[in-house]
Amino acid sequence: MPGSYLGACFCGAVGIRVTGQPQAMGYCHCRSCRSWSGGPVNAFTLWLPEAVEVTRGAEHLATYHKTEMTHRRFCRLCGGHVMAEHPTLGLVDVFAAAIPDFTFVPQVHLNYAETVLRMRDGLPKLKDFPAEKGGSGEMVPE
Repeated sequence: MPGSYLGACFCGAVGIRVTGQPQAMGYCHCRSCRSWSGGPVNAFTLWLPEAVEVTRGAEHLATYHKTEMTHRRFCRLCGGHVMAEHPTLGLVDVFAAAIPDFTFVPQVHLNYAETVLRMRDGLPKLKDFPAEKGGSGEMVPE
């Protein structure tokens, strides 16, 4: 399918396809994303729900949600992280690492006030979220 990219969990049991272009791409520095990913930052690609399809292994997907804002989806077999549904935002974050052939072009840093890894890349650094998504919209320095 043109403009579509395939991805999978760590073991490959859960397959996904994203189609078109994401609504946004960037890095999240919040403590929850860092803790969940096991890294200092999470590379996100935000898609409309209809652009994300589970192509195989849906029965292996499990969900964990610490808050109503983020429902994290992972493979029950390998524990591999696949995506996070954001029902309050109407978007799905397919982790950039889960779609290896998709060209990741970050546009913004979110929750930079919580960062543990300073990134001097010239991209906008938001304290939390954009104002239109319920955040302060406040920028912080690199």
